[in-house]
Amino acid sequence: MTGLDLSTASLFASTALGHVTREYPHKLDHVMAGPHDVQGPRALHPIFHGSFDWHSCVHGWWTLFTVLCLHPDLPEADRIRATANALFTEANVAAEVAYAKRPESRGFERPYGWAWLLKLQCALDRLDTPEGRRWARTLKPLANVFADRFMTFLPVATYPVRTGTHFNTAFALRLAMDYAEACGDLRLAELLRQKAYGWYGRDRDCQAWEPSQDEFLSPALMEAEALRRILAPAEFREWFADFLPRVGQGEPATLFEPAVVSDRTDGKIAHLDGLNLSRAWCWRGIASSLEGKARAHARALEAADVHLKSALPHVTGDYMGEHWLASFALLALLA
Repeated sequence: MTGLDLSTASLFASTALGHVTREYPHKLDHVMAGPHDVQGPRALHPIFHGSFDWHSCVHGWWTLFTVLCLHPDLPEADRIRATANALFTEANVAAEVAYAKRPESRGFERPYGWAWLLKLQCALDRLDTPEGRRWARTLKPLANVFADRFMTFLPVATYPVRTGTHFNTAFALRLAMDYAEACGDLRLAELLRQKAYGWYGRDRDCQAWEPSQDEFLSPALMEAEALRRILAPAEFREWFADFLPRVGQGEPATLFEPAVVSDRTDGKIAHLDGLNLSRAWCWRGIASSLEGKARAHARALEAADVHLKSALPHVTGDYMGEHWLASFALLALLA
């Protein structure tokens, strides 16, 4: 369970291909200004109309392009290329850009979908093939929209959002930083650093009152992973020692115990499988920076493994989880 083998990559690819073009059922994030805005998902979003909602479709495509980059010979490669060629066109991207620029779309997918769109652009930028370079160039105008949106929003965002759902600001900063550094967007990278430290830099002795019923992100671990990504290693270790000072003793205990998922046909309860996967991702990232802290390092790796084992068998099985969980499993496996 430490990496992504071909069979797992194929499973994730076939799963994502089964939903990125599946228009219904669908949950729209759509503000209507008048009767002309009463339209279906495909009309509103010619690329990202599948996967139950816009953001899940975006990170479904991130899954597809990531596994294609890592395993270009996987059995689903031709289907990925054909589907991407049909959807990632200049006209379709222009329509997505136009939707995002509507006055009514100011808060559209903020900040979760914004961050995943930038993460998707990163995946395409790494796909060093003629098709990959073409898809990356084609999508770039939409990535620019959301990079600019971060630049506009973060200066007026006085407070962080610590809930473990789509509104979590630490998760958005974490993914956006990957984009900012990969694309050489120094202004965005500096703003992300300033905001992350301003929001979280003085946090101490986190009590980790989690999980909550609907969460798929750990408020505590996501904050730590965001700062790990943004701070220098020595600075992060100093901060983390104050933020979670008893990790070596396995405390707070709730961060080391996988969440119980009682009904995987319930879309909100199924979020808890995602919580277990995202905790595995965070614990692996945090462990990579715990140099010289043997007990804490071992505890972090053990917690990552326990969480991954609890959730990985449930990535497929019911559409309420199947339309998005592979992305979070992939984050954990590649951490």
